[in-house]
Amino acid sequence: MSKPRILRIINRLNLGGPTYNASYLSRYLDGEFETLLLSGMKDESEESSEFIAESMGLEPTYIPDMHRSINPLRDRKAYGMVKDIIKDFKPHIVHTHAAKAGALGRLAAINNNVPIVMHTFHGHVFHSYFNPMKTRVFLEIERYLAKRSTRIIAISELQKEELTQTFKVCDPNKVEIVPLGFDLSRFQHDKDIKRTHFRQQYQIADNEIAIGIVGRLVPVKNHPLFIKAIKAVAEQTNKTIRAFIIGDGEDRPKLEALVRELSIDCNFEGKKDPRALLTFTSWIKDVDYAYAGLDIIALCSFNEGTPVSLIEAQAADKPIVSTAVGGIKDVVKEGRTALLSARDELDPFTANLLTLVNDDAMRARMSHDAQSFVMEKYHYTRLVRQMGDLYYKLLQEKHKEVSLIR
Repeated sequence: MSKPRILRIINRLNLGGPTYNASYLSRYLDGEFETLLLSGMKDESEESSEFIAESMGLEPTYIPDMHRSINPLRDRKAYGMVKDIIKDFKPHIVHTHAAKAGALGRLAAINNNVPIVMHTFHGHVFHSYFNPMKTRVFLEIERYLAKRSTRIIAISELQKEELTQTFKVCDPNKVEIVPLGFDLSRFQHDKDIKRTHFRQQYQIADNEIAIGIVGRLVPVKNHPLFIKAIKAVAEQTNKTIRAFIIGDGEDRPKLEALVRELSIDCNFEGKKDPRALLTFTSWIKDVDYAYAGLDIIALCSFNEGTPVSLIEAQAADKPIVSTAVGGIKDVVKEGRTALLSARDELDPFTANLLTLVNDDAMRARMSHDAQSFVMEKYHYTRLVRQMGDLYYKLLQEKHKEVSLIR
């Protein structure tokens, strides 16, 4: 009996949860399913994560005209290519990941009568991204596509509530919760060696507390809150702190301008003055070295799905200071692995960061609780098992069309 065929489509291979999710599912379900992985093209400002797929022996097929931004001409060409691939590959399941792939991929699958059409929301764009009119258009598109989809995958309980109750994208009965999964073991291996390497590279003294924020430099991540809080903490603590913005993106010029406006001593590209309070590192491919070398991880977002940086931080035994938005409360244990504050409120965020900087015992206690929590909930083997079971369940429900039963 032939294997069920899955066409998996992802927006782009950039650093983040969607790439890991799609890659793990494509690689580790390979024995039971025949999978073809399609990917759009990353933005120039983003670090490529093709190495993630390549390290698992995957060879994605790229859609040259599928980009994150909206472009009617390119989007039409991308849609046509996906449609042709569906006609040739004849998948039993089309599973899309993130917004652009979800729109073009599901529309092509629906119009080609693919038996099972699924979409995973890796976050959403229904607030804090666009103006009200554009947001409304995207919401109506998602509602239409959800009606024609077999299943919608939410990556957290809160995300399911937002999709079904807050934004009414679809009925709750259509949504399955499947949290992301990762190989987190590298964040536990050789931590002392990695810590020494990172701190020597950036000349961080043993008595200095290193605070980092990891992610794309885009408006929704709200890096200005981090920059302002770092300045405030440095002015209020007797301890020496160093702060690191790890990542890159479209907001970098604005953030550098804010740093200059606030008169913060900063290491920009190439400069490594150990006396500087803040350093822009750009992307760090071996981010496990960064987590090992840092003492506190921060996140300031206006909106989040499942923030990979906070999962990785806990796997590396690091305490967290974050805004309490989106799926963050599902990812951390508030008060035990993370201190949380409301969205875009400088004083509470600064107070939490200052508390962790000043309280060595609290940092140690929160570090101790972090690793066991995420290893159980977010390991990729759980993701693969849960998604595989769901695929077969849906195939059984559609057995008259596809004649494939486990």
